[in-house]
Amino acid sequence: MRRAWIAAATAAWLAAGLAGAAAYVHGYDLHRGFAPPRTPAGVPRGTLRVVAFPSAAIGRTEQYLVYLPAGYAAAAARGRRFPVLYLLHGAPGRMTSFTDVGAAQVAADTLIARHRIRPLIMVMPAAVQGFRRDTEWANSPAGRWMDDVIAVVHDVDRRFATRADRQDRGIGGDSEGAYGAVNVALHHLDLFSVVESWSGYYWQTRSTVFAHAPAAEIRANSPGAYIGALAPRIHRIGLRAWLYQGLQDHTDRAQLRAFAAALRAAGADVRLAFFPGGHDWGLWRRETPRMLIAAARWFGSPARAAAGQRVAVGQALAPRARASRRPQRGVRRPVVIGRGQQVHQHDRQQHVAGRLRLRAVTAAGAQRKEQQALRAQPRVAPGT
Repeated sequence: MRRAWIAAATAAWLAAGLAGAAAYVHGYDLHRGFAPPRTPAGVPRGTLRVVAFPSAAIGRTEQYLVYLPAGYAAAAARGRRFPVLYLLHGAPGRMTSFTDVGAAQVAADTLIARHRIRPLIMVMPAAVQGFRRDTEWANSPAGRWMDDVIAVVHDVDRRFATRADRQDRGIGGDSEGAYGAVNVALHHLDLFSVVESWSGYYWQTRSTVFAHAPAAEIRANSPGAYIGALAPRIHRIGLRAWLYQGLQDHTDRAQLRAFAAALRAAGADVRLAFFPGGHDWGLWRRETPRMLIAAARWFGSPARAAAGQRVAVGQALAPRARASRRPQRGVRRPVVIGRGQQVHQHDRQQHVAGRLRLRAVTAAGAQRKEQQALRAQPRVAPGT
């Protein structure tokens, strides 16, 4: 009888410990160590909805998470239309990363309430989520994921009160999603006038979904390689870009500077910055309000090339960044990109390796948290 009681108590303790650990790991996976996002008291809250629709691009049902600003339904009924910012998640990542981890909805609620930005809609496609596999948000043998993004755009315009024109539509993302945002925007300049890259990369190599791709396909999905060919069109219709990465990011800053210069030479209005931080949500969450403000200010006005490229390091211009504001010899020549191709391939490989390290660190962190939670459970003393 006594042994049965001890066995039952031990089983209950283990079950409680495992349940607690599972809950902790689940919370960590959802919020990456941040407190659950909450809109401040007194600030009208927008709404989050998950929408599903059949996507012909991928041959199955696709989902996306949509943020609608406070008062959306009443305003839409009165005929108001809203600009839209699309956000593509990194790998590993989910469509909810921008809300559960990045607190984008809290930032939007607060900025709208304080009249820092006009109300906007945010859309976060699902694609492939979690640790399963990469998509690069590109059309490849792994799937037509760029076409899927465009299918999401069309579904959003059919379903919601949007301003269905390029002047009121932007796209951004973090890490792989940042690369995807730039690649999608440049392939679909008729749809997007604003693009934001949060710690992205701009050259592809034979890795992940492009492991067996021919050189032409890799070039067609390397914004740094084909941007020069888009110069006549960008000069004609305009494009605005915000590019940044962390000062402690594993990607060489020269890659970002080179792409920003090429994008500027092609006629885009470019903002470039290096902020304190690494390649993680600590940086992206902190800079989300800045990115929302930038997109909201650009929406609705004609996109035209700027007089000069703006470069910042943190809050102040570094000496090297100041120098980059002066005209540079040869920035308009395609050879500038080609000459550094080996460097960019190395940076791309470093970026992929960094993502793999991020996956390993995330998994190890979750396992460590689980073990800590188990050790923290009260123990049942034998014989009591």
